[in-house]
Amino acid sequence: MKNLLFFFLIFLNLNLFNQRDIHRRWDYELKKFVDKNGKVDYLKWSKNSSGLKAYINVLEQNHPKDYWSKNQKMSYWINAYNALTINLIIENYPLKSIRDIKNPWGKKLINHKFKSYSLDEIEHKILRKMNDPRIHFAINCASISCPNLSNSAYFSANLDNQLSESTRNFLKNKNSITTNEIQISKIFLWFKKDFGNDEKLLNFIEKYSMIKLNNPKIKYLAYNWNLNDIQ
Repeated sequence: MKNLLFFFLIFLNLNLFNQRDIHRRWDYELKKFVDKNGKVDYLKWSKNSSGLKAYINVLEQNHPKDYWSKNQKMSYWINAYNALTINLIIENYPLKSIRDIKNPWGKKLINHKFKSYSLDEIEHKILRKMNDPRIHFAINCASISCPNLSNSAYFSANLDNQLSESTRNFLKNKNSITTNEIQISKIFLWFKKDFGNDEKLLNFIEKYSMIKLNNPKIKYLAYNWNLNDIQ
């Protein structure tokens, strides 16, 4: 029995080490090319993309396993979504908007054995099915109105804190919230199913904005699809 426990602990530690090792590569890239405000130096990154492409290759070689925890799977797919989006932009750079690319969210961008995934599939068929609406503020669509791209990778061990921080930052920086009126991103409208009815949505906003709401009027902001370029 002791031997089985010993080997299980070794297996668990190796698994956690591999998770950290995989995403440290991405963390390093983010810190080089993304500023504290979520702006991206696409020009510089497009000329130094070997690290990014190596990370995507590592993702393809280390796809999520059934025995991974929910946080391990979620952090993997959030990081993958963001890395693939960056790679898509720099492969088509210069451009003014991700929407200048034909069918950007439908392109197959990563291979896992016998299946390939697009950004749409990662978001809608994988991440949204994990039933945590905070993922919408962790994934980045390379646009001004998107939640800021974090200059740190997401790690399973600290994922809950990171998701909460990303949500708070988005509400603070990309929305206008007062007690009696909220002007919020269309993300809340497009993914209304994930946030629930108006009461649940307001509870969510109140929790993460830390502003007491009093039956406020809800207005949705225009969405700016211009590139979140540091230039």
